[in-house]
Amino acid sequence: MQDINKTQFFSVQPELEEVSVKDVIRDVYEALQEKGYNPVNQMVGYIMSGDPSFITSHKNARSRIMKVERDELVEEVLKTYIDNHSWE
Repeated sequence: MQDINKTQFFSVQPELEEVSVKDVIRDVYEALQEKGYNPVNQMVGYIMSGDPSFITSHKNARSRIMKVERDELVEEVLKTYIDNHSWE
């Protein structure tokens, strides 16, 4: 039996791997495509609504995308688009 006069110590371990937004987008895209969905439409639906049911659970895609903030997804997509296009 524990001594109720002593404070219990609880430590949360940080995730071992850093979540790369690019990797998440790629993996979720592939999982949606494998299941026969239109990945762009599904990811836009998720980003706009925040409803994770737009993302399949295949290959843990839903769990992975929920580890990234939606604004980070938009930022990464926009940044990549701008980096790959030049307007002269």
